[in-house]
Amino acid sequence: MQEAQLDRVGCFKYEPVSGAKANELEGAVPPEVQEERWHRFMALQQGISAERLAKKVGKTIDVIIDETGNGGATGRSSADAPEIDGVVRVTGTGMNAGDIVKVKITASDEYDLEGTRVAA
Repeated sequence: MQEAQLDRVGCFKYEPVSGAKANELEGAVPPEVQEERWHRFMALQQGISAERLAKKVGKTIDVIIDETGNGGATGRSSADAPEIDGVVRVTGTGMNAGDIVKVKITASDEYDLEGTRVAA
């Protein structure tokens, strides 16, 4: 993961599924080991994601608006899948769901960006 520096990575713990052949395999990893590995994996990826998103601060990107309210909006970049990836919280007015607006990124965290709408 350190070498690849991927933007988005997910990790899931194995769960038996009714009728799956994998349920018959020997040597299943114990749940406590799965949990420890999952936490270690996600912590590493959070750090990578935070570093990569921090590089977007100061840049202007296109954001598609998903929701509006209270003097701002929530949207996503062209690289973000709805309800899966991070969001872009946008301050400004005059935005409606479905609009694509220019946003200057002002802050970031492990998963999300914040910014201010800029005039087109």
